[in-house]
Amino acid sequence: MTSITIHDLDDTLTRRLGRCAAEHGRSVEEEARDILHQVITGSTAADADMKAAQDPAAAPENLGRTIHARFAAIGGVDLEAPGRGQCANRRHFPEGCGSHA
Repeated sequence: MTSITIHDLDDTLTRRLGRCAAEHGRSVEEEARDILHQVITGSTAADADMKAAQDPAAAPENLGRTIHARFAAIGGVDLEAPGRGQCANRRHFPEGCGSHA
């Protein structure tokens, strides 16, 4: 993602942005990002998240989905889960070695 810096913001605007962020329970940076998203796309980032949750096909690709799509055609592998038992090869140290008493 790209980062931007905005210089010479009016103090009143900065305070209002901070109040809005506090009202929404997020950082000033998150608030500014959501405002830009809303102005440019016509919807808030929360709206986009809600739409993605309701319609998984509308969700943007992510690494997990990309990897799954890449290997889905060759199928998965069923691995046998190891049984639960005692810890193997416990180390025993001489008395006083590594003790914190």
